[in-house]
Amino acid sequence: MPMIRLTVPTGALTEQGRTTIQRDLAAVLLRWEGAPDSAFFRAQAWSHLVELPEGAQTTAEDDEPRFLVDVTVPQGALSERRKAGLVEEATKTVLGAAGLGPDDALRVWVLVHEQPDGTWGAGGAVVRYADLVALAKGRRTDA
Repeated sequence: MPMIRLTVPTGALTEQGRTTIQRDLAAVLLRWEGAPDSAFFRAQAWSHLVELPEGAQTTAEDDEPRFLVDVTVPQGALSERRKAGLVEEATKTVLGAAGLGPDDALRVWVLVHEQPDGTWGAGGAVVRYADLVALAKGRRTDA
């Protein structure tokens, strides 16, 4: 199942952005994975917001906030086209939540981590990509 984590310096998001960013990013991830828009799949799309304390993030150049989006998906869930779309839309979503524009896009990094099949467990059992595909299509597997 997908998981997305946004790491930001405290205060880098607008008040409205801080309120909505986690669900917005989870929706972006599910859309690009091609998962059904159902309560079950929305509940499996975990979204974390990690706010760094003041002074904990900088570059060699300046102290402007940077944003790191870590995305974890089952290996094979995203084609190259879907990865590109996810990166583009996640970047726009983060910029919007921070009140920034397209000129600040390089301040957002999106890292896609693909979890090898058979190394993801939930509910006390190993969950394979084929199981997820079958669930998305409304079928059960014998996993």
